[in-house]
Parts: sequence; structure tokens; C-alpha cells
Amino acid sequence: MTIKVLRGNPTPEELAAALAVVRARAAAVAAEPSGADRPGDAWSDPARVAAHRLPQPGPTTWARTYWPS
Repeated sequence: MTIKVLRGNPTPEELAAALAVVRARAAAVAAEPSGADRPGDAWSDPARVAAHRLPQPGPTTWARTYWPS
């Protein structure tokens, strides 16, 4: 892996801190379970769509069905 500084003039301490963050993130990604063992992603969770409050029954419910309140 190559890290390239595009702007600025970081000190050695700043470079070391940035490298520590990158290495910690890489270690966290490597420690995650593989695709089959990993729990579902929040974006693919059907409960995310149904989590919003449904409109209450009434004469204008049909108009509020497709528009956020």
C-alpha cells in the first residue's frame, strides 16, 4: 500500500497518526466475518422500510400514502 500526501506539509507525527488510523481500519475490516457469516446490511433490511409510521385511517389517508408528512 502506498500513501501519498497531495496537499500540505504534514509533520512526521501527523503522518504516523494518519497511518495508525489507516492500519486500525484495515485490521477491523480483516477481523469482520466473511460474507456468509456477516449479519445483513442495514440497507437491505426490510424492517427499515416498515419502520416509518403509517398514516392513520381517515378521509385523506389516500393522499398521504405516497407523500412524507
